[in-house]
Amino acid sequence: MEFSNTERITILQMDRESGNDAQGGILGRIGFALLLSALAGLSTTIGSILGIAVRKPGPKFMTLTLGFSAGVMIHVSFVELLQGGIESAGFMPAHFAFFVGMAVMFAIDVLIPHDYLGQEEHSGPGMRSSNLLKTGVFVALGLGIHNLPEGMAAFAGALKDPSLGISIAVAIAIHNIPEGLAVAAPIYAATGSRKQAFMYSFLSGLAEPIGAGLAALVLMPFLTEAVLGYVLAGVAGIMVFIALDELIPVARSFGHEHLAITGAMIGMLVMSISLWML
Repeated sequence: MEFSNTERITILQMDRESGNDAQGGILGRIGFALLLSALAGLSTTIGSILGIAVRKPGPKFMTLTLGFSAGVMIHVSFVELLQGGIESAGFMPAHFAFFVGMAVMFAIDVLIPHDYLGQEEHSGPGMRSSNLLKTGVFVALGLGIHNLPEGMAAFAGALKDPSLGISIAVAIAIHNIPEGLAVAAPIYAATGSRKQAFMYSFLSGLAEPIGAGLAALVLMPFLTEAVLGYVLAGVAGIMVFIALDELIPVARSFGHEHLAITGAMIGMLVMSISLWML
């Protein structure tokens, strides 16, 4: 069957338009996925506002907040991140990545000189502000690392199905509100600067759109379900180490041991409810 020149031109134009539509659709979905990841990550600022709303955080408030942070990190690590790693990469590979993550943080703890944050007993406000500042920075670092694969997960989910991406982003946003509180409260207590507390919380949330950007620019050709599973499990190990080695000892050092475990239980309960709701 032969086509006239006019018909050939029409067919070429239709092919070009369909190709442009497909390309525009892909770019639009990538942009939507990046926007979702950014909004979910920056929800940490809501938690930071709550953290700096208290003018002079006392020892009971700090004990409860740090215990709450530990509960959040432990619960998210075991219930969500490690479980996701097992489902994606398998039981033994995910656990191997989990303990590698713990070993990496242990090596950093040993090789980089710093005081063990809970090694000295302090009562109430006598605790050094530098220790509280280190605690806040460590929490920001741990949550920032944790937010990288979360950003990748939100990006990948939105790229596959926008409704799935929205569900993941909402879940991450709910998680990030108490995480922002956990970052801002100790830094504000140490420095008295709302601006600095807000900045660290903002930066920890900024890691999420960065993770989405890395997934879009670098990891897309290599980002398989198994690779993402390794990353999630490794991050779980990092967060559990920070909670056990830094947050709980510091919370207990204020002299309110039962309040520290109460905060941890409340943190786990809040995260459980957020997962159940979604």
